[in-house]
Amino acid sequence: MNLGLPEIVLIVLVLIIFFGSKRITDLAKDAGIAGKELKKIKKEYKEASKEIEKVKTGGGVFKDA
Repeated sequence: MNLGLPEIVLIVLVLIIFFGSKRITDLAKDAGIAGKELKKIKKEYKEASKEIEKVKTGGGVFKDA
């Protein structure tokens, strides 16, 4: 399903009518914040996964004495 310019303009107009321009800007701001948080969580998860793999392979902090 491809959306062309007329369809996108129609969707934006309906959103502005339905929510109002102030609410649209608030929603866009909140979506940006949520995206930033998701990126942060993804990075932390990736780092934790690397640490776990490091420990499993014996290269981590918990080496047997």
